[in-house]
Amino acid sequence: MNLRWKYLIKRTGQMLLTLWIIATILFFIFRLMPGNPLVAYIDPTFTEEQQEILMKQFGLDKSLWMQYIIYIKNLFQGELGQSFFFKDSVINVISKVLPNTIYLMLTALIIAYTAGIVGGIFLAWKRGEMIESVGIVFTLFTRAAPQFWVGMILLAIFSFQFDIFPSGGVSQAGTVYSSELDKLLSFQFYRHLFLPALTLSIYLLGLPLLLMRSNMLDVMDESYVEMAKIRGVSKIRVLVKYAARNAFLPVITAMAVGIGYAMGGNVVIETVFSWPGLGRLLVKAVSTSDYPLAQGAFILIAGVMVFMNFVADILYSLLDPRVNIDSKR
Repeated sequence: MNLRWKYLIKRTGQMLLTLWIIATILFFIFRLMPGNPLVAYIDPTFTEEQQEILMKQFGLDKSLWMQYIIYIKNLFQGELGQSFFFKDSVINVISKVLPNTIYLMLTALIIAYTAGIVGGIFLAWKRGEMIESVGIVFTLFTRAAPQFWVGMILLAIFSFQFDIFPSGGVSQAGTVYSSELDKLLSFQFYRHLFLPALTLSIYLLGLPLLLMRSNMLDVMDESYVEMAKIRGVSKIRVLVKYAARNAFLPVITAMAVGIGYAMGGNVVIETVFSWPGLGRLLVKAVSTSDYPLAQGAFILIAGVMVFMNFVADILYSLLDPRVNIDSKR
């Protein structure tokens, strides 16, 4: 077995172990929380016998370890259980809001990586000038700023002060989209999408911008770039044709990590903008002690983040053989 396959098997094992640890922590942490998980089901008029039947229906009458074994078994079968609050399967509840999270995530990624790549090239071009220092400081500031704070600033300016964009939701009050296609063809949907997507893209912008700038500066010192300068090739053409093309690939690879960050960052942003997605659903599930739904949402978010980090590692190992050598050591 060659070194690359060994590295792939090792990383796959690490990913599966990480997912198992996350699933285990989620199981126990929700069951240690105070409050009755069946509060949405149990009516004050229920007798103790009726409550016991309900507990048995959801398997909450079994020991904690037996519940854990059933929980892990169901995860392997792709079964996430029944939501206590919505009285529907967790998969059905999540599937209704997941498209909104995907639209928000993809829009923010497109904005962040387009602006980041162009901004990285520009800062590399302006190396050593004042504008480069200002750009780096601004990027680090937006990266460190809390997402809820950035979202509230944008709401205060563009929604409450100037009333340019709506403050939340995916549509105006009373508007019901007949299908996902109808939603995507609606101008109002994009007006509602703009502010949360902008907030998330500001958070994601730092990684591609700083990475592109760093890669550009490394490539600019290569011999073939110096030869192009000696031949009299214009600076713009050197930047775009010779430097940017070779610095571009690692940034695209890093987008896999960006997808994980975007999925994790949706929780705060969807709450601030009342965006009906997976993040807001997760907050609702936790507040109502809906164990199955909270576990399902957390596992999906964590699964995407862990898997995209796995994809980034594999892509890096394909692009840079030194990753494999380091793993052997």
